[in-house]
Amino acid sequence: MDAKQFISVILPLRLSWTPYYYATVPVERGMRVRVRFSGKEYVGVVREVGVRPETDVARILPILSVEALSPVTEGELRLWDFVASYYLCTLGEVYKAAYPVLRIEKEESALRTQQRREARLEEALRKREAKMERLRERRAAKEVLRDKARKAEKRAEYEAAIAAIDAELERLSQAAAEPDAPAAGKRLETRLSPAQQIAKNEIDKYLLSKKVVLLNGITGSGKTEVYLALAREQLQQGKSVLYLVPEIALSRQLEDRLRAHLGETLLTFHSGETEAHRRDVAQALSKGPYVVLGTRSALFLPHRNLGLVIVDEEHDASYKQDSPAPRYQGRDTAVMLASIHGARTVLGSATPSMESLYNCRTGLFAQVFLRERYYEGGEADVEIIDTIAERRKRGMVGSLSRRLIAHIRETLDAGEQVILLRGRRSYAPMVQCEACGDIPHCPHCNVALSYHKSAGRMVCHYCGFSAPFTGTCGKCGGALQPLGAGTQRIEEEVAALFPEAGVGRLDSDTPPAQVAALIRSFSEGRTRILVGTQMVSKGFDFEGLTLVAILAADTLLGQQDFRADERAVQLLEQFRGRCGRRGKKGLFVIQTARPSHPVYARFRGEDPSPDQFLEERSQFGYPPFSRLVTLILKDTSEARLDHLASALALHLCTAFGIRPSLLADPSARVSLTGPYKPAMDRVADRHIRHIRIVLKRDKNLSHNKEQILTLINTFEREKAWSGHVAIDVDPL
Repeated sequence: MDAKQFISVILPLRLSWTPYYYATVPVERGMRVRVRFSGKEYVGVVREVGVRPETDVARILPILSVEALSPVTEGELRLWDFVASYYLCTLGEVYKAAYPVLRIEKEESALRTQQRREARLEEALRKREAKMERLRERRAAKEVLRDKARKAEKRAEYEAAIAAIDAELERLSQAAAEPDAPAAGKRLETRLSPAQQIAKNEIDKYLLSKKVVLLNGITGSGKTEVYLALAREQLQQGKSVLYLVPEIALSRQLEDRLRAHLGETLLTFHSGETEAHRRDVAQALSKGPYVVLGTRSALFLPHRNLGLVIVDEEHDASYKQDSPAPRYQGRDTAVMLASIHGARTVLGSATPSMESLYNCRTGLFAQVFLRERYYEGGEADVEIIDTIAERRKRGMVGSLSRRLIAHIRETLDAGEQVILLRGRRSYAPMVQCEACGDIPHCPHCNVALSYHKSAGRMVCHYCGFSAPFTGTCGKCGGALQPLGAGTQRIEEEVAALFPEAGVGRLDSDTPPAQVAALIRSFSEGRTRILVGTQMVSKGFDFEGLTLVAILAADTLLGQQDFRADERAVQLLEQFRGRCGRRGKKGLFVIQTARPSHPVYARFRGEDPSPDQFLEERSQFGYPPFSRLVTLILKDTSEARLDHLASALALHLCTAFGIRPSLLADPSARVSLTGPYKPAMDRVADRHIRHIRIVLKRDKNLSHNKEQILTLINTFEREKAWSGHVAIDVDPL
């Protein structure tokens, strides 16, 4: 083929148009080609073939080569189109998110391939040697016990211990001989309780009509077993499954549990995995039915023959990508992905989002309830502790009340475990000078520096700036004292109170390499107390956990957001569900300075209906009865930002024939508020302003969104202000 064939190519750039190129070799839609754009080389994706360029063909460049990389599938391209259209971003931004590592070279060198093989071999040998060392230690322990058994009067007890070690030796011997995944044919069966079976039957009924199903199951009801049963049926039919979870830490615990049932068909995919592992997973999708366990990034894998998409904890805010573009909602994108593949969708939660409940009310989704716990009994009593009242009578020891300390002691004495949740990482959220009262702030952001004691530094959690902690004030030389307590300080206080108990900490400061080991240690009972941020509230299942407590719960309630109360109820309910499992009675302790707050009504037994939240949303015209679009404007010059932000707001109001308003008008097709300063109005030396647009949910919704995008693009060109406006559709 020597004739020119004109094609459009998606580049990993923020372009509102798709560049044209020509090829003299055969190319097809989805192929990846290397091209030159603005003096640089990029690997792009062929969007259309045989196009008629709308520009001077003499200026169109040729492609440099066709890359020896797997083509992007038709399903991927359709998903990209949806994400770009719905979330008002460019195809290039979606492409960059789907393929974050773009390689120019056609294939990796044989040397790097050999290095990876050697590394895997060394790791396998290291694991085998560790198991054999444990095997030798247990054999030695067995001989010691035999000697004692000959001399001791309680021979039966020693013989029982020997039998237990023999069983462990047998297990380790088999593991050493077969270090990889469980052998084929030895997978655990999924057995459903009567309540679970009824729920599954209802799900099957609704899925026949390809409806999205919301599984509203209380914590501890065994939603995971229902997911497993549905997944295994898909595998038996030769179809694949995508199983989404909100957090990497949760996927690591769930992986061991699922692998026992699914064996080698289970694949894991999230940002915590190595690049090589993620590439191997993408390649494995073409080899047969699979179950991918992953976070929201797994949506952009080249899925094939997809039969079911599961979104666990569908209400979780972690499914929303906040930056950079595309700022997509993983739950909603999963529903669209399933639709593209003709697959079914199951959403699961004990505290569903208002958006999903609204879709159930309007008939778009079907709702199935699972109201019985898998194990009888259990559940968790709730105790609300007023920290102000406790301080008045000297009932607080650092961050913990004496009542909570007593509960922890009783739990440990009973051989059980504790999780303490604090919504702030670091040692202290800020430090203050005793002499002049100054609080050190980040020089690049409008936020106080957090004190990280173990690192000896003060750190900004927004831009990453850090400075050594000298203990003295930079302004007057006075002593700096920590204010408040983060997870590091809680861990220190708890370790001092309970030195005999193993104390661990799980937050975003925990090194990724240690997360899996920490979760396994707690699961096996070697760690007795776990301190963590909100990630410890999500989906974990620990048999020995009977006490959970949230410290300084008021930080959940002080957010300037119409979703604040809903989120607080969801987090508290999810956290309560971590204990009281396996039929054991649990206790949930809430330490708060505002015990009469309406959010706690649910936990005092008053249990307000979710319809109350929906009614409030309807009254004020908030989602899900409308759609929100937030414009995020940034500039290094605050004066220029204020001027252009006001000009943009006027530009939008003029186009829609409206005036700025403080509250959304439920009857108006478009309402606009702003520009205004967000709570964090300067990050990384860039000042920030927001403009909030509320759109009515009607037949003109898509057109109104497209008009917003067009108006912003026009404004950026006219003001030469490109790259300063980000669009967040359905913000959280």
